[in-house]
Amino acid sequence: MQAVLLEEFQEPLTVQDVDRPEPEPDGAVAEVIGCGICRSDWHCWQGDWDWFGYRPDPPHVLGHEPTGRIVSVGENVENIEEGQEVAIPFNFACGSCDLCRNGRENICENHIGLGFMNQAPGAFAEEVHIPNADLNAVPLPDGIDAESAAGMGCRFMTSFHAMAHRAPVSAGDDVVIHGCGGIGLSAVHIANALGGNVIGVDLMDEKLERAEDLGAVATVNAQEVDDPAKEVRDITDGGADVSADALGIATTCQNAVNSLRKGGTHVQIGLTTSEEEGMVPLPTDEFVAKEIDFKGSLGLQPSRYSEMLDMVESSKLDPTALVEDTVDIHQVPDELAAMSDYNTVGIPVCNEFSN
Repeated sequence: MQAVLLEEFQEPLTVQDVDRPEPEPDGAVAEVIGCGICRSDWHCWQGDWDWFGYRPDPPHVLGHEPTGRIVSVGENVENIEEGQEVAIPFNFACGSCDLCRNGRENICENHIGLGFMNQAPGAFAEEVHIPNADLNAVPLPDGIDAESAAGMGCRFMTSFHAMAHRAPVSAGDDVVIHGCGGIGLSAVHIANALGGNVIGVDLMDEKLERAEDLGAVATVNAQEVDDPAKEVRDITDGGADVSADALGIATTCQNAVNSLRKGGTHVQIGLTTSEEEGMVPLPTDEFVAKEIDFKGSLGLQPSRYSEMLDMVESSKLDPTALVEDTVDIHQVPDELAAMSDYNTVGIPVCNEFSN
């Protein structure tokens, strides 16, 4: 089958023929119907994130935002069946550790990152393997087809967990999102649906316009003001209730924290680059004096997908509104290369995987 192969970090990606996966006893194989093209794939291609284990040994298949149709299942799989259309979280869980047993399978003790770790070749491919399929394959309801759900991958479901669970956003909250790429725009859309008054901050007017289309009540172009955080505090008359850094660089993280009012909550969604290597200086005394909460957010528990899917089925959320472009597998390398200039708007999706 065809797949996008990482052969050497920072060198051009290629589409090559690789072996089709076979299901493990507890696993399943899905024909990939759609797979979002994410900045996290770009980070992996660049060789970032070895400081927390997301650095596979080349050659490795990339891609971590798939939906698909089950084509084969292992002998121990009980609930997932051939022919089912499924969403596939990137944060594969074991289902048996204490965290999984307590509803936190997104941070499973035995976490495997799809497309980011040797144990889980990715989904820029005709087929992808899903370990522990009864847990990690999420059947889609009849009202949501797999092609439409392709915009619901890592960026969307991570933003849902961040806004609905980790913040959580309540009606009337002032919410500021720093960085309006795919994950930031998803957070804008979701926070708006949850009743927040959302402010988008970015460097590109085109991205800010998309934020307004998705429900932002105000936007700030960080290139056009001296202090974006002060601008947000002025707009909100004292600071936001919730902030999120959806990019993962020191500047956006610091600006997001400095946008908060007393008692506010910051949610970190974006992961850092090789420049920060996971370490960003923050105003510790401000956290104390203002009683600010700082929370991380990773993925979404498969057991809580139903909350997001219910909001999509009822048209409160529309992941297709985030899809900027659809491409075939041969265009994926160029889409990822374009992310080096931070010019991607919305979510590009690969939805053709063979010649």
